[in-house]
Amino acid sequence: MAAVTAPAAGTASAAAEGRRDRRSRRNRTRWIGVAFVAPAALYLLVFQLVPVLYGVALSLTEYSPLSRGAPRPVGLANYAALLDDPEFGQALLVTGRYVLMVLPLTVAIALGLALLANRPFRGVGAFRSALYVPHIVSLTVVSMVWLWMYSPDGLFNEWLTGLGLPEQRWLLQEDSALAAASAMRVWKALGSNMVLLLAGLQGIPRELYEAASMDGAGAWNRFRYVTLPGLRPMLTYVVAMDIVYLAQGFAEIYVLTQGGPLGSTTTVNYLIYTEAFQYNSFGSASAMAFVLFALIVSFSGLAVRGISGRKS
Repeated sequence: MAAVTAPAAGTASAAAEGRRDRRSRRNRTRWIGVAFVAPAALYLLVFQLVPVLYGVALSLTEYSPLSRGAPRPVGLANYAALLDDPEFGQALLVTGRYVLMVLPLTVAIALGLALLANRPFRGVGAFRSALYVPHIVSLTVVSMVWLWMYSPDGLFNEWLTGLGLPEQRWLLQEDSALAAASAMRVWKALGSNMVLLLAGLQGIPRELYEAASMDGAGAWNRFRYVTLPGLRPMLTYVVAMDIVYLAQGFAEIYVLTQGGPLGSTTTVNYLIYTEAFQYNSFGSASAMAFVLFALIVSFSGLAVRGISGRKS
């Protein structure tokens, strides 16, 4: 009886030891994963989450860094004041116009370029690279180059005078300043949108085009019933990201027009900058920032739902 019991006890002890070893290895693996994730998580916590939470708290106060006292709580007064602020309302309209002037053109032209770049021809690699170059260059640098091209002795006016047409004050007229800034932004955004849409095009199975051709579908029907549905996920992403970036337009406005003339190019993000760093009203600027955030989330969600065809 003892001879039978001893091996059984040894087997149970070995099984328990094996379980302890596996548990120990899982714990080591878990802590190694935590060690790799911790620096990024700490960065997000310190430099992303904490400033956002501080901004929320600041939006409920009246505070100027030039004052000696601490922020004075005012509740939702900053948000309520925005409802009657004509300057903020004008900035919202300018931001909406800016997004609507840039977004459709950018997506449409980028889609056309992606369709062209998806065709096999000699030098297609260089063609794709050339289209992507504007995305690599800093937005501030691009804005400075276009500022020169829009100047009275810049490239665009040289073309006009060469054609016998009068010079234009592109950035100094209310009816043309925002359009001029929008043209620059369209050019800047084409490269990234083209690459994303090209990736979407290359992800559409060729068999679908072959089947459509065998069914007698022409070029337009293949584009309408094969290309567009296949591109829908990538197109949704491109539109949503463009709305997010364009609604936060600041660098190009700061370099090209500084909100002028007469506020015709003052976007919400530029107004936030002036409110915080020129008028030193950090509470009001923080409230503007979170209203803009809410609007961006709302309109991006509507755009995604509309393009993707999802229903609530």
